[in-house]
Amino acid sequence: MRALTYHGSKDVRIETVPDPVLQADDDIIIRVTSTAICGSDLHLYRGKIPQLHDGDILGHEFMGIVEDTGHGVTEVRKGDRVIIPFVIACGHCFFCAQQQFAACETTNPGPGPSLNKKSGTPPAALFGYSHLYGGIPGGQAELVRVPHGNVGPFKINGSLADEQVLFLTDILPTGYQAVLNAGVGKGSSLAIFGAGPVGLMAAACARMMGVETIFMIDDLQYRLDFAQAQYNTISINLDEVEDPADYILEHTAHRGVDGSIDAVGFEAKGSVVESALTALKLETSNGKVIRQCIAATRRGGTVSIPGVYAGFIHGFLIGDAFDKGLTFKMGQTHVHRFLPELLEFIENGDLHPADIITHRMALEDAPLGYRIFNDAEENCRKVVLTPGLH
Repeated sequence: MRALTYHGSKDVRIETVPDPVLQADDDIIIRVTSTAICGSDLHLYRGKIPQLHDGDILGHEFMGIVEDTGHGVTEVRKGDRVIIPFVIACGHCFFCAQQQFAACETTNPGPGPSLNKKSGTPPAALFGYSHLYGGIPGGQAELVRVPHGNVGPFKINGSLADEQVLFLTDILPTGYQAVLNAGVGKGSSLAIFGAGPVGLMAAACARMMGVETIFMIDDLQYRLDFAQAQYNTISINLDEVEDPADYILEHTAHRGVDGSIDAVGFEAKGSVVESALTALKLETSNGKVIRQCIAATRRGGTVSIPGVYAGFIHGFLIGDAFDKGLTFKMGQTHVHRFLPELLEFIENGDLHPADIITHRMALEDAPLGYRIFNDAEENCRKVVLTPGLH
């Protein structure tokens, strides 16, 4: 089959690799009909995630048709059309029983990303996201082996186009969980740092849920313009506003927003000091956005962090957070939990996730898609790839 493989920083290639095979009784094989490049894939593309090996197949947003099933698969059958959550969960461990699927303790044989050896079992395995997260081949390919075929695959009826449901695999439930974690709802206020795909999905969900005021912070004006036109957000351009939190305080009676979302993560642009510390490996993540969230959020509010972080950060303002009585909620998305309700929102016309797509390309053109997305060329918001498209 053809698949996108990693070969070093900013070196991804479409190559012919062996087809996947069933390895367990509850495995399935799907033929991919649509896959996408996620913002978190760019961390891999830039060589920022450890334990990514040459030849690893990337991609964790994908859907397709069931091609084959193991003898133990009862929930889907050959020919079913399914979306695949990016989190691989067993469905029966301690955490899965509590619907904390991203904490599944059985699917990841890798070491996990934690630097603390006393942090317990590693998090759930993820498709196409390094050997820290299980080393499971990803979905930017023609075929994919999907473990736990009775738990992950989510059937989709034929009346909905791929583009309408593809983002159920990651960015839509991630944006939705981020808003839920922020503790906001009808009549409240929210600041979203990062107008990438997750930030845009968070804005869409927040607007659907009745959030009254949404500040959107980013350094790319075209993304801010889209968010403002589509979700009626208030734009704050980082190239024009030196201190977004101060701006937010000025426009909220110096109280701050009810909740804030860090949809940027560890590669945020930081200070000279932080850049130097990162280069020297004295820290592994940049804390600028978290500090802004702390400053922008009102006393008793909540900071929600769907953005990926690794290791430790410089200058975490624990004293300010304590003084303001803030709540922090963060982590990978428990995708499986939200799929039924999010699919219903799409079917009812309450959410239109496909609106953010700007680039539709063949799988063979994936390296170009990565470059365009990474370099923010051609006003790129989201790239969708189709195997077999010419």
